[in-house]
Amino acid sequence: MTAIESRETGSVDPTPNGHNAPTDVTALRREIEQTRAQLGATVEALAAKADVKARAQDAVDDAKDRARAAVTDLQTRVRESIREHPQYWTAGALAGLAVLVASIVLKRRGKR
Repeated sequence: MTAIESRETGSVDPTPNGHNAPTDVTALRREIEQTRAQLGATVEALAAKADVKARAQDAVDDAKDRARAAVTDLQTRVRESIREHPQYWTAGALAGLAVLVASIVLKRRGKR
């Protein structure tokens, strides 16, 4: 069967790469558009992978988000601990204040 005969019958001719290309013009145009769309998506994906600056910025943004979440979690846990055990927090604050006052007094005495 010749190429003209296959075009007239609407059959599919194998191409050299083994791909069966449609002989119908409308089907061929559809396939071309689909291939263009796939190629465009592939090019965009490759461009995104090649954009080192954007990937680095994404990594920084992710790290910031994780740090913010960790800080928020810690704040919540400390607030709960203060509500549940105020006596320990009061004792700790008083001990810290005593250390501060003692260091100031000792520093002043050392200047004399």
